[in-house]
Amino acid sequence: MTEPLLRLDNVKATLRRRRSEQVLLNGVSFEIGQGEALGLVGESGSGKSLTTRAVTRMLDPAFRVDGSITFDGASVLGMNASALRKYRQKDVGMIFQDPRAHVNPVHSVGDFLTEALVRDRGVDQREAERRAVALLDEVGVRNPEARLRQYPHELSGGLLQRVMIASVLLAEPRLILADEPTTALDVTAQSDVMAILDEQRKARGLSLLFITHDLELAAACCDRLAVMYAGEIVEQGAHVYDTPTHPYTVELLGARPDIDAKAERLPVLTYNREIHERLKAEAMA
Repeated sequence: MTEPLLRLDNVKATLRRRRSEQVLLNGVSFEIGQGEALGLVGESGSGKSLTTRAVTRMLDPAFRVDGSITFDGASVLGMNASALRKYRQKDVGMIFQDPRAHVNPVHSVGDFLTEALVRDRGVDQREAERRAVALLDEVGVRNPEARLRQYPHELSGGLLQRVMIASVLLAEPRLILADEPTTALDVTAQSDVMAILDEQRKARGLSLLFITHDLELAAACCDRLAVMYAGEIVEQGAHVYDTPTHPYTVELLGARPDIDAKAERLPVLTYNREIHERLKAEAMA
């Protein structure tokens, strides 16, 4: 049996306070194989983003992490500084929720895309720019040469998120962690960005941990789903979207808006001058 690329086994994250401790991740376990996409879904505060921070060892020092996290058979929790740096720079790529919060506004798009290639991999600046232009074109960015000279504030949210995807792909990671990458975008941009990410992931044979509130979107682009509630994985598998078994998953799916359902018109209150004048007088009294 092939060893999974990423494995979490009974991971617990405990926030240590001065006089108490709070368990925020409680026995999280799942696997992601090479080239596989796992959708991690659940309500806000359930522990989804905390899980990605545990995977990258980017939790606050106030947290104690127990259990096992392995990447390609190597213990992430046991990595020394050098191995951890390589893991973060080359093995794992992170796409964040709000692209504007994770780019330097005074650096051009070109500098943002080529900096790591030049600094960490010794790639010639001209070659780095060539790779950046080619990848921007692949992710659907028009006039990529001109975009390299622009700054983040000159790009729309959807365009900047494509730049973020390109920056992650340029590093050639084996695993992408996408933490609600479409939340800050409008519906049309969301669809485009996810289609691009899914296409590029499959073309490169990359693994993906996709965090989202949108179960339909996760089901459409992931091989399996894992449902998280109160810091625990309550259900996971390929069956989750079509035949959920856990009560929370059933309720979560039931909370989706139904576009085919008939909407009832809300009652319209008619204007009453008498009431209006009375309320106005009371407010001014």
